[in-house]
Amino acid sequence: MKILTGKQKAPRKCLLYGTHGIGKSTWAAGAPGCIMLNLEDGLNNIDCQRTEHLTTLDGVIEALDWLISSKHDFFTLAIDSMDWLEALIHSEVARAANVAQINDIDYARGYTRALSFWDKILLRLEMLRSDRRMSIVLIAHSEIKAINIPGENAFDRYQPAIHKLASAMFQEWVDEVFFGSIRTFTRTEKQGFGKERTITVDGNERYIRTQETAAVLAKNRLGMPPEIEFTWEAYQTHFPV
Repeated sequence: MKILTGKQKAPRKCLLYGTHGIGKSTWAAGAPGCIMLNLEDGLNNIDCQRTEHLTTLDGVIEALDWLISSKHDFFTLAIDSMDWLEALIHSEVARAANVAQINDIDYARGYTRALSFWDKILLRLEMLRSDRRMSIVLIAHSEIKAINIPGENAFDRYQPAIHKLASAMFQEWVDEVFFGSIRTFTRTEKQGFGKERTITVDGNERYIRTQETAAVLAKNRLGMPPEIEFTWEAYQTHFPV
């Protein structure tokens, strides 16, 4: 048995989620040798290498199998996006059950059945990482979810906009879960009679949150600061060498 010590350099696997239009796809395209799985068909204005618009689950699996078995010079795979891939999986589950949509399957069993399709995707992603030494970037939109913890007040938190079972699977698999944010600036305006009001001032400073808080689901395995710049280069500076 071979014993390894110290930090080991390996391809990264990360999930970046955030609101619409914040620049998630552009961030992923900044990774070295990146190929984008084009599920949303929203990459026309980004300078990147991408697949054709993939509209079926079979097409996605075929693209992954090609990357596993064929000769190419790609170092990073980005899936754009996970929520659109989930829609293809849910359609396949509904079709197999002969229902219109996954919600029509009793007792929410459709979402459990969907995990077998996610397993097929995850198996191929792990092969790309272990056999082809490719980093994996998963892109997702965000949603706000009410969190209820017994004995505490409920609160809202940003999280990836995919079903909780699939989300838990990929949160465990990836090394990093990042939330893309836009910093909000405010100023105080006096109104007379001793009153004041706070006004939001539009800002365009984008950044990435790397650590979990009550408001944001996130994690990292690199000992990163709570925030980094919204660039792949800022992320890369924390990689083991």
